[in-house]
Amino acid sequence: MDPNKVGLRSRLFFSHIIVMVVGLLTLLAIGKISSPRFFAFYLKQIEVGGFSVRQVRTQLIRSFDDAWSKGAFWSVVVGASTAGGLSYLVSKRIVQPLIQMEEVTKKFASGHLEERLPPNEIPEVDQLATSFNRMAATLEGIEQRRRELVGDLTHELRTPLTVLKGYLEGLADGTIEPTPEIYQRLSREATRMQRLVNDLQELSKMEAGYLPIDARPFDLYPLLASVVQRFADQLLTENSPRMLLDCPPEMPRVMADPERIEQIMVNLVGNALRYTSKGSVVVKVYPENDRAWIAVIDTGEGIAAEDLPHVFERFWRADRSRDRSSGGTGVGLAICRRLVELHGGMIEVTSELGKGSTFRFSLPLAREKVGGLRELKRG
Repeated sequence: MDPNKVGLRSRLFFSHIIVMVVGLLTLLAIGKISSPRFFAFYLKQIEVGGFSVRQVRTQLIRSFDDAWSKGAFWSVVVGASTAGGLSYLVSKRIVQPLIQMEEVTKKFASGHLEERLPPNEIPEVDQLATSFNRMAATLEGIEQRRRELVGDLTHELRTPLTVLKGYLEGLADGTIEPTPEIYQRLSREATRMQRLVNDLQELSKMEAGYLPIDARPFDLYPLLASVVQRFADQLLTENSPRMLLDCPPEMPRVMADPERIEQIMVNLVGNALRYTSKGSVVVKVYPENDRAWIAVIDTGEGIAAEDLPHVFERFWRADRSRDRSSGGTGVGLAICRRLVELHGGMIEVTSELGKGSTFRFSLPLAREKVGGLRELKRG
């Protein structure tokens, strides 16, 4: 047998046996050498008291040595058997959870991601089991999100592909007339697929750390004013929600990438307007400690409390029946969250059904002033 392949149970058992044997050999060696000498010494002390044992001293010493040898033999037999049994039980008790862990990891590797290790009374083994269970839960969540991503992506692409195929087949067999309106519909579906692929590619780059962030000090107000004015120009009816920008006069600069911040704002403001039919959408900026917070506050439909933990997930929608073409690609908020994280900030959402939602995110400050509260007119 290869000594490098001896199991932990055998190693523990043999280590206990070796310790026991060394202890017994030491006991026997010292006892064999010292016991007869001490016995002879005590006999001399008895003779000093007036009692003579010279005639039987040799026989007494021999008898004592024989009795001691027999006692030592049975002590060794009983002690070795007891120690060996206890060593085996202790080794088994220590190794058993490790064997169980091996079985669970094999099941886990074969695809049974729900497998978990039970608690153990040995603190070190229990800590190892807890770490494994935490890792298993994380991997199970990642696998679940991967499956959901594949399923959602398939669903997102199937709709425009089905529309394109139907129209192209109709154009090919002559059942549909080739009008400019038909070509515009085909173009819109192709644009939807292109936008979805671009968003997913960008999100993948962010999560892989390949997307550069050109952070530099800049004033938030001109950028936010431009974004809000752009959306305000598209609100042409009187019943459309108002666009407001609230930026205090003492607002310092932030350290961030202006292009990426504009991308975040376009996503958040566009999302707010999509679900706000009346009232207002306010972009509010305020400093807090060493950070600037930018909030997009709307008076729209709102989000249910049970749905709030999922709003930044890919392809998540509170209303699954909503038309996909009117609801974007479904990865905009996921992109926003990742962009904010790359800037070292946080993004949060609060909402109440029927009253509206507030999305806010933070950026590090770079100290400078801009500001004012004003309403941006529709073009």
